[in-house]
Amino acid sequence: MQKTARDMILSLGLIGLVSGVVWLFIPHDDSPPDLKRVDYRVDLLTARRAASYPVAAPEGLPEAWKPTSVRFRGDEGDAWHLGYQTPDGQYVAVEQSTQKPPVFIEDATQGAEKTGITQQIDGRTWTRYEGGHYDALVLESADGSTTVVTGTASIGQLTKMAEALRTE
Repeated sequence: MQKTARDMILSLGLIGLVSGVVWLFIPHDDSPPDLKRVDYRVDLLTARRAASYPVAAPEGLPEAWKPTSVRFRGDEGDAWHLGYQTPDGQYVAVEQSTQKPPVFIEDATQGAEKTGITQQIDGRTWTRYEGGHYDALVLESADGSTTVVTGTASIGQLTKMAEALRTE
């Protein structure tokens, strides 16, 4: 009985030692992945022709703001998505749709809550939302569309994106 327990302890020690050596020699890269810059010009032109509202995209952002994802889904409330990585590695997305605002905002902000705080950007009133994952600025338009600028970035960076949005 003692010999079996001793052998098991020695085996566990040997496995731990081998695991430690393997861990030391395998390279570890904890830096965030370098996301590929996407060219969204064709997608933007397509969305602007197909959507029932003026599709927004930023103009004049510094080169350090990297577009990383784009899509337009006409069959899902003319849903427009444009994702960016900020200079400090945070995420900002522009989301637009003609879906019902409560459902669309809930989905686009990943459940962020309306704060009641508003701010004026280019003569329009945007409402702030705060959440566990994303914060957001939301603009509900008279044309039936909703624009959400959301992500992990600071409210200052979200505001910068909202200020850069142009529809033509």
